[in-house]
Amino acid sequence: MLTVEALKEFGADTETGLARCLNKEELYLKLVKKLAESDDLTKLEGAIAENNLEAAFNAAHTLKGVTANLSLDPILVPTSEMTEHLRRGDDVDYNSYLKEIRAQWEKFRALVS
Repeated sequence: MLTVEALKEFGADTETGLARCLNKEELYLKLVKKLAESDDLTKLEGAIAENNLEAAFNAAHTLKGVTANLSLDPILVPTSEMTEHLRRGDDVDYNSYLKEIRAQWEKFRALVS
């Protein structure tokens, strides 16, 4: 069962995330669960695999926004870094970012399951 405490142990800034949800724990957890069901990361991975940096930026920016609003820092931090590289069109190894994001995503999904 997903709890605020489990998210805090994962590294989420649950106080900030809850504050954005007017301190309504049920709402916060509902939104977290909804994110876990999303295909945002799959879209990002597909865009990178296709070397479509515009689509990758859009997918990364979406994932960044949602994880920022929910204060899911372990996913947010590498996603934010990747988003800024994509915004500038930097020639970096995006797969290394994807690897870190995917690892954190899997930990996150395990909490929600």
